Amino acid sequence: MTDRDLEARHLETLDRDLGRLTNLEQAAAFVGRPVIGKGIAFLFMVAAALFAALAFGDAGNPVLIVIAAAFGAYMALNIGANDVANNMGPAVGANALTMGGAIAIAAICETAGALIAGGDVVSTIAKGIIAPESLGSVDVFIWAMMAALLSSALWVNLATWVGAPVSTTHSVVGGVMGAGIAAAGFAAVSWGQMGLIAASWVISPLMGGGIAAAFLWFIKERIIYRHDKIAAARRWVPVLVGIMAGAFAAYIAMKGLKNLIKIDLATTLGIGAAIGALAWVVMIPVIRRQSEGLENRNKSLKVLFGVPLVVSAALLSFAHGANDVANAVGPLAAIVQASQSGQFLNSFAIPVWVMLIGAFGISFGLFIFGPRLIRVVGNEITKLNPMRAFCVALSAAITVICASWLGMPVSSTHIAVGGIFGVGFFREWYTERRLKAEKLGIPEPRTVAREERRRRKLVRRSHFMTIAAAWIVTVPAAAILSAAIFHAIVFLAD
Repeated sequence: MTDRDLEARHLETLDRDLGRLTNLEQAAAFVGRPVIGKGIAFLFMVAAALFAALAFGDAGNPVLIVIAAAFGAYMALNIGANDVANNMGPAVGANALTMGGAIAIAAICETAGALIAGGDVVSTIAKGIIAPESLGSVDVFIWAMMAALLSSALWVNLATWVGAPVSTTHSVVGGVMGAGIAAAGFAAVSWGQMGLIAASWVISPLMGGGIAAAFLWFIKERIIYRHDKIAAARRWVPVLVGIMAGAFAAYIAMKGLKNLIKIDLATTLGIGAAIGALAWVVMIPVIRRQSEGLENRNKSLKVLFGVPLVVSAALLSFAHGANDVANAVGPLAAIVQASQSGQFLNSFAIPVWVMLIGAFGISFGLFIFGPRLIRVVGNEITKLNPMRAFCVALSAAITVICASWLGMPVSSTHIAVGGIFGVGFFREWYTERRLKAEKLGIPEPRTVAREERRRRKLVRRSHFMTIAAAWIVTVPAAAILSAAIFHAIVFLAD
């Protein structure tokens, strides 16, 4: 064997060894990323518990406060991992934001919303689901809140793992209901309130989907399928942005800033109308300048909707942080209040340190675990572009306003995901309608083979079934889990 052959063999051996090392590094990186993320999450929970121990080590029951702080941090992490995807998913799916940009904007806006406008006055038991006097004693109340907090966090964690966006509000409601039933029986539950929540499972996603589809129909008919798309956009995009600005002004005034200033519905709508009119006037010259030189095609229209979509996603995150942070820290605040004062029948304000746990926990959860659900919401249900995503964001704000006016408890998750499904199903119907009208020229749709109809589906049915099933079982699953945890706590306490 010549020296050249020996050298070639050594090089082949070296290549194989380097290949093994490369594969090992890739495998280590694959395994290390989730391990690092879980480690950071665990450290945040430990930090929250240590902070509670240092701050309140001599007040009330320090052990319960420390454990509750860890549970509250765990719940906040899961809200960030699951719920925030509904706000940023459409913008990422439409390529208006990168994943990193979406996470950065959402983290800032969620934290700002929670700290600036999230200090809601929470009743002793979330949303009046059960009668607090039925629980009898402070210890039973604290155990029930602990069970509700842990069960809702576990359920949201499981939903995130399977890739299903669920309502954290409904998870907390289910947890409180299950613990209340376990502690005081079925009579303790306010079944009228539970009936409203159950109705919202159906009504809120249908409202969100219908409103989103209506706006998409308007954009298609008035802008996309016009001969001069740019001229149509100059006329209607400022109007749509004005509607968006007015809707979000009313949304934030009603939901996000309710703790800073008390206003009624008429004043809220007046604020929305004034802001909307101002935005419409301001956007007319902006859109005119932005549209100069654009080609008369659909790709050009995406440019005009890009910035409004990013702004709407940021505003949704602010309002979400202000409105939903109580899901993470409401039961924690109730435990702290009951442990320190021995009272649990009165309303109370959430302490600042509890709000910090909720705000930063949501941001950490979004940064570490959020990308998966953002991809599901933004890319895997149906294909989104800036126009479609804009319709979803706009429908979310309008639906919340309508639901609040009707006095109906709704979930931002159900509304946003319902809007995405509404856009997708509308596109299926509209595409088939245009194929019939333009290509066949007949007044009625032709009979299409089953395989061809399946190929044209623009909404992934597997995700539709998974998400719908997760929505249906959220409250009962969280309730059953909470009841089991409550009994375990009682057993350990005895």
